Amino acid sequence: MKVSLKDLRGKHLESLELPSVFNTPYRPEIIKKVYVNVLSTRFQPQGRYPAAGEIVSAESRNTGLGIARIARARGEGFQRAGQAAGVAGVRKGRLAHPPVSWKNTYKKINKKERQLGLCSAIAATSNKEIIEKRGHKVGKISEFPIIVSNDLEKITKTSELRKTLLSLGLEEDLARSTNIVRIPSGKSRLRGRKKHSALSCLIVVSKNSPVSKLRKSLPGVSVVSVESLSITDLVPGTKPVRLTVYTKNAIDSMNNINTVWSKVQSMVNQ
Repeated sequence: MKVSLKDLRGKHLESLELPSVFNTPYRPEIIKKVYVNVLSTRFQPQGRYPAAGEIVSAESRNTGLGIARIARARGEGFQRAGQAAGVAGVRKGRLAHPPVSWKNTYKKINKKERQLGLCSAIAATSNKEIIEKRGHKVGKISEFPIIVSNDLEKITKTSELRKTLLSLGLEEDLARSTNIVRIPSGKSRLRGRKKHSALSCLIVVSKNSPVSKLRKSLPGVSVVSVESLSITDLVPGTKPVRLTVYTKNAIDSMNNINTVWSKVQSMVNQ
């Protein structure tokens, strides 16, 4: 399949043949499974102090008093005296089954299955219907995936990057990411994460590109190198697939990917 290579102004330069990774069939169930398994490696172990809720002077008063035999705080003359303590289900008591830090939260997955999920997500970036289903505004773009010349990697200013994205027809999607802002509830607001904006395009470039320093300069726009491209970048929240812009160097690097699907096709052709 051939697609158009565009310059920074959005004009056609030449036609490129897409790598074989874009021939991978769309498998949303595998993409979701791989995403969950890859995300599990980022979970932070957490637990509770083993003696939490049990460090208290409490004992049972035994039978014959017309009260339950549950342990009660010792002493008298203060509010806490006589109250149930040191066991689960009572005020200031311990948790019945608290989380433990040694629990294994890492989910394993087969190597070929993980590779198939990543390749399927990459191939989905060439399907306009799947991109629109996620919520991206791409009405002015007719050809996918979007491939730009290597001059994009040399951009060092936010204004130049924004001007380039507007020339490629992404003004509606950039406006969507700017207007859709969610204010989360809970602890995140106290810890500096006050607002969450919608995700816009993902720019895939070659390694050590100057434009990588602008990965947080525009709301919702991310920049990632093709060597570190992960399924978590392509399908945030397991929802395929994110609007993606590739540079020519990134597409050339994908020619070296020996996918599972290409192996199956070669066997069938034989």
